[in-house]
Amino acid sequence: MSDGVNRLLGDTPGRTIVKLIVVSLIVGFVMAIFGVDPWDIVYGIRNFVLDLWYQGFHALGRVGDYLILGATIVIPAFIILRLLSYRR
Repeated sequence: MSDGVNRLLGDTPGRTIVKLIVVSLIVGFVMAIFGVDPWDIVYGIRNFVLDLWYQGFHALGRVGDYLILGATIVIPAFIILRLLSYRR
């Protein structure tokens, strides 16, 4: 079982924890230098998803508008062509 855990983590659990702590300290230091707060990242992701959600439905609304606009020409033309071909 320990071979499976080592394979999953890429190393022993102790060494993996130490590596993660060191990398977390370095990344935290760099983020502090640039003035980035972890909550800025969380709120940025949240706002991105919400904007994508709202813009996606807005885009679907525009597709519906294009569909209705095109149907005002296509449906009558289809009916006229069917009536003209029905006579033959």
